[in-house]
Amino acid sequence: MSITHITVRGARQHNLKNISVSIPRNTLTVVTGLSGSGKSSLAFDTIYAEGQRRYVETLSAYARQFLDQMERPDVDAIEGLSPAISIEQKTTSRSPRSTVGTITEIYDYLRLLYASVGQPHCPQCGRPISRQSADQIVERIVALSPGERITVFAPIVRGRKGEFREELEALDQQGFRARIDGEITEITEGMRLEKRKNHTVEAIVDRVILKLGPDGKPDTRRLEASVAKALQMANGLVLIGIAGMDETLYSSSMACPECGINVPKLEPRSFSFNSTYGACPECHGLGSIYDFDPAKTITDWSKPLLDGAMGPGSASQYLLKLIKLAAEKYKIDLKKPFESLPDAHQKLLLYGPPKGETGRTGFHGILAYLRDSLEETKSEGYREYMMQYMSASMCPVCKGARLRPESLAVRVDGRSIAEFTSLSLDGALDTARNFNFTGRERIIADRLQREVIERLEFLNAVGLSYLSLDRSAATLSGGEGQRIRLATQIGSRLRGVLYVLDEPSIGLHQRDNQRLISALESLRDIGNTVLVVEHDEDTIRKADYVIDIGPGAGKNGGHLLLQGTPQQMMEDPHSLTGLYLSNQIAISARTEPRPLTGKWVAVEGARGHNLKDVTVKVPVGIMTVVTGVSGSGKSTLINDTLYRALAQKLYGSREEPEPYKSIKGFDEFDKVIQIDQSPIGRSPRSNPATYTGVFTAIRDLFAMLPESRERGYKPGRFSFNVQGGRCEACQGDGQRRIEMNFLPDVYVQCEVCNGRRYNQETLAVKFKGYSIADILDLAIEDALPILEDIPNVKTKLQTLVDVGLGYIHLGQSATTLSGGEAQRMKLARELSKRQTGRTMYMLDEPTTGLHFDDVRKLLEVLHRLADLGNTVLIIEHNLDVIRNADWIIDMGPEGGTGGGTVVAAGTPSDVAKVKASHTAGFLMRYFAPAAKPGKKARK
Repeated sequence: MSITHITVRGARQHNLKNISVSIPRNTLTVVTGLSGSGKSSLAFDTIYAEGQRRYVETLSAYARQFLDQMERPDVDAIEGLSPAISIEQKTTSRSPRSTVGTITEIYDYLRLLYASVGQPHCPQCGRPISRQSADQIVERIVALSPGERITVFAPIVRGRKGEFREELEALDQQGFRARIDGEITEITEGMRLEKRKNHTVEAIVDRVILKLGPDGKPDTRRLEASVAKALQMANGLVLIGIAGMDETLYSSSMACPECGINVPKLEPRSFSFNSTYGACPECHGLGSIYDFDPAKTITDWSKPLLDGAMGPGSASQYLLKLIKLAAEKYKIDLKKPFESLPDAHQKLLLYGPPKGETGRTGFHGILAYLRDSLEETKSEGYREYMMQYMSASMCPVCKGARLRPESLAVRVDGRSIAEFTSLSLDGALDTARNFNFTGRERIIADRLQREVIERLEFLNAVGLSYLSLDRSAATLSGGEGQRIRLATQIGSRLRGVLYVLDEPSIGLHQRDNQRLISALESLRDIGNTVLVVEHDEDTIRKADYVIDIGPGAGKNGGHLLLQGTPQQMMEDPHSLTGLYLSNQIAISARTEPRPLTGKWVAVEGARGHNLKDVTVKVPVGIMTVVTGVSGSGKSTLINDTLYRALAQKLYGSREEPEPYKSIKGFDEFDKVIQIDQSPIGRSPRSNPATYTGVFTAIRDLFAMLPESRERGYKPGRFSFNVQGGRCEACQGDGQRRIEMNFLPDVYVQCEVCNGRRYNQETLAVKFKGYSIADILDLAIEDALPILEDIPNVKTKLQTLVDVGLGYIHLGQSATTLSGGEAQRMKLARELSKRQTGRTMYMLDEPTTGLHFDDVRKLLEVLHRLADLGNTVLIIEHNLDVIRNADWIIDMGPEGGTGGGTVVAAGTPSDVAKVKASHTAGFLMRYFAPAAKPGKKARK
């Protein structure tokens, strides 16, 4: 009999209460429940972790030492488990070298395609490049070097790993010396190179000095023979070194007949911006360079250069002397304001005179002087000071394309590889389908073309058509990164696998939700089990099977409330999720939006990324939601333009906003606060008590107790981060790591303090019968009545309970909090501060990771902020938040190049009537005559 279920018995990981579940195989199963109820503990920390651990255990002990070892989850038994693949939100690379193309491996196929059938062109004149004969190579060498010493090298190996024992033996037998990794080396018998390093081996074929023959022309016979020999030895390559000049690589295969530019043989690495053979030499494949910014270096353009205009370098007498000499030579009036100088004079002062014109002044430009001083300094303080005058700017050589000119000049069907990767994914798919190959090219390119098309189809199928292949991975949202990995997995066509996903609907508009669900269903239909942690209503309704964890969060969660079909969930009175799905409980909406105050902050002419000269007005003092399909320009408008501009104006931030004409209404605010989902602390020692500031008050309280005063204990005694009061055996961690060599490292409770972090003398000091370790181990809602006599602490803890975080422990490690929990903790900290009523709060998808009931609590908090007179601006796709807004700004109509405009702006009922808006169609269900106020209309 085949195994039909994955059976989990006695799961106790984290807050799970010894639960047992049975998940049908080859189904789409959703795990749902309140935030913090134990969903991820079951799906990721128990089921996926055990699947991974069992796979790793099948490997040899030698192989296991190179892998991240996983602890065995706290569970009695798991049966029927398949090989497991997790698709989480934190797995996307944040490296600036990673792009959508490299993550999906489409770029690897494109590199192979361009190397195989690409037509090289001259990067200077644009002519197609053809083969070059040995005679033509000699002609070019003679034109460059009459009477000079010429060294002829044969590049046997260029930047490859290996010992190259055979190649070195062959050179030794032929009597050649070699230059290995830049150093001339005598080859000895049995010589071998380091196996795991890249090496370059060049045979020194000959050293020639051209002499004039009887006819007055250079005698090239010896040079011709040497070049021919080098071409033969190095498969059509020869490297020529001429005294006083850069070495030049010539190829008998590729060279421009007019310009003489040589292109090395095309290989896949020629198109890699992570390889020295393909990357732009100026920016090393990053597409941008970090350099001194003239806009920052000249701190006040309205003043003369030497009278307050120049920032860094203004204290250098040597630089000032050079500037005066240059001004005298080029007739520059230094008494004029810098902005009044002609462009030519401004550029000359900043970048220096043209090459060869430096002359006796020795002046190379202010920016060149600052670069030199930054390179020469050994002071970290001076380096940090100089860095604030620098900005990342587009590379002037490759214009952001990342590749060297020779690679960018290779074309397939008239397009370079950079032009292809800059297309939106739906545009790239159309282009790839229309590639027109003939004859031999078609045979070579057919398989590669099919692979590219297939992968692009999967990316478009999960709602990512607005992205481009050259989009940096660091700019992708968690949901986008997860859907890219999902598309890759669909393309791999694996069967019999357990896929575990963490809220793939994040950042996805309701319109695109169906496409995502279809992708999950196709993954299931080819024979896999798909386990999804999700709160999205559409996904839960479409699931084959649902597991509901609850009933509360933290210590109140971890129980199995229900396992069954979505219909069974809606009929079960004990399932809070089911009550929301069946509309027995609904998130109520305000009967009327707040009235407009008549004050606005207006952004005019925003042009960042895909924004099309957008002008938008955000009302002050009410709650505004910015919505629109994924990629329509919401984050660019709010986070990259408005927030950065306000932060620059109010705080003097140096982060440059995306381009815009003007922003009016700055004076309506005294603070602008961005609340995102980044962690509240990256160290395990960071916790809610330290983040909210209550730990300082608690330590002060313990230091004021009579017992502490008798012993002379100060507040520092009660910190687990410094010596004195902490347990020194575990240095305040509460646990110790035991290294197990071939087995996973084991974390055991510290045997000295028993996990309490402090030494016995510190723990002897008690407040209301609780030591400081006892206080940190309490849930926030339990600590509140004990610490209610301290006004500052009471306010902060009460706010945390109000936003639904009462279940979290005061001393819980910040690294264990989810994105939604971290965001609500930031909200609570802001709420507990003294309100001026003139603050703008900007939130980016605050409903991420939140259950329907948590969304209700979040809305209560957001309404509280707006009721105090603050301006609340939210980027959101959740319909309950959208319909609770006082004002909606809808971006679109599509994503990527099809977006970047404001489709609708107004109250929720007004926006619901706009036919051009995709959001309106979903909002309409709440404003249709059949829908009752405060209740959801049934689907």
